[in-house]
Amino acid sequence: MSDMTINQLLIQIEERKEELVELAKSLIRFKTPSPPARNTAEAQEFVATYLSDLGFSIDKWDVYEGDPNVVGILSGTKPKEYNSLLINGHIDVASIEEGEQWDYDPFSPVVKDNILYGRGAADMKGGLAGSLFAIKLLKEAGIHLPGNLTFQSVIGEEVGEAGTLECCKKGYDADFAVVVDTSNCQIQGQGGVITGWITIQSPQTFHDANRRSMIHAGGGLFGASAIEKMTKVIQGLKDLEQHWAVTKSYPGFPAGMTTINPAVIEGGRHAAFVADRCALWITVHFYPNEDHDEVAKEVEDHILNVAKADPWLRVNPPTFRWGGTSMIEDRGEIFPSLAIDEKHPGLQSLANVHENIFNDKATIGMSPTVTDGGWLGEAGIPTVIYGPGKLEHAHAVNEQLSMDELVQFTKVMTQFIHKWCNTRKV
Repeated sequence: MSDMTINQLLIQIEERKEELVELAKSLIRFKTPSPPARNTAEAQEFVATYLSDLGFSIDKWDVYEGDPNVVGILSGTKPKEYNSLLINGHIDVASIEEGEQWDYDPFSPVVKDNILYGRGAADMKGGLAGSLFAIKLLKEAGIHLPGNLTFQSVIGEEVGEAGTLECCKKGYDADFAVVVDTSNCQIQGQGGVITGWITIQSPQTFHDANRRSMIHAGGGLFGASAIEKMTKVIQGLKDLEQHWAVTKSYPGFPAGMTTINPAVIEGGRHAAFVADRCALWITVHFYPNEDHDEVAKEVEDHILNVAKADPWLRVNPPTFRWGGTSMIEDRGEIFPSLAIDEKHPGLQSLANVHENIFNDKATIGMSPTVTDGGWLGEAGIPTVIYGPGKLEHAHAVNEQLSMDELVQFTKVMTQFIHKWCNTRKV
């Protein structure tokens, strides 16, 4: 395709802005908050039909009942010779909590002053809409891509259910992948996250009347409150977090990104008992050069050393449960980190297209949050995060997306899809 034709398509995006916005609105109108989840079937059927009408072959399957993944594949004319591209995004959106003061119904999108408002506008139905519209424009222009193009609309990202991981398990891959999640159109990698439960369990249960004997010298009763002992664990986690802030670093991240958040605590029976059990749910962030299993072991080793300094914890050490497949189903999650190679031809090509469209050099760095991109990277697919929307608007009341940014993003994706899938394999 000539540069003239590309320029004509870019002009079309401006001229058909309302059509693009209506596509984003259509996606937002589907109520897909997670939690509660199990509500994406209708939205995913919309995406599957949209892709099918553009000539994609469709694979749709339930990851959970009511929450299907959709993968569309547009076979290239010369797939062995030209690069393949994978575009990934999640269809679920953040939950709406009772009492939130929205100016508009979160699922009745509104445009005001060139801003689109609605749940999922920034995170990340805007990115899905822009990518789908870009593909439509290329198809309508009669363009046949030499390289394969795969589009993944996945479930469960908001609660760690990793619809993207299920795509990886099925073997879907590409020479390069773009996760079109919230990045303010910056090219990003990410650190990782793992959640874990630390549990202190007493082998005996005591009436609260026994407390005097447990805490006084000569009381003769070897017992303890699991809640009180958990405070030592929490202090130990804080000490480790501060140690990491001094000893760990990674390019693109400010100091101290390796945080350990004590997020939820559960313990005790009622006021007539000494607490015989306490469980702490923690969230651990780590850098791209770290593995979640290794980080979990660091936490365990440190806390077990803390326990050795306490006579009761030495005998009744904390136990650990890490990760999980769903914040809903098993109250746990993992997001692998994603390192990026700035010299990779896919990243360089995307950066060049961005500079051409935005008339400004692409910002390449690290996201302060996590996406499903880590699963693609872990599967061996060179991957970046690149999508419209500001992180400050994701999950927020009155979630919003600039229409100008959506238009510019769509231009980038239109040109990049064509450019990459017309680039010969190295």
